[in-house]
Amino acid sequence: MFPKKYSNLLFILVMGFGMSLLMTLIITYVNTGFDKGYLNRFLKAWAVGLPIAITAALLVGPVAKKFVDKITK
Repeated sequence: MFPKKYSNLLFILVMGFGMSLLMTLIITYVNTGFDKGYLNRFLKAWAVGLPIAITAALLVGPVAKKFVDKITK
């Protein structure tokens, strides 16, 4: 188990991983179809998308949380 103080960071990492996985699977399929080269195209795209997704989540996550905290009671 991880200490509770890392929960926000772990949440961002898990969300970045899951969202980039799902989005890359779908976008690769929509753009190129499903054939014997699909898995290689997906893995190549995901290798690029995963670090971008995690970086974006790390940058946008705290700002989004502050914004949501302001507009909710």
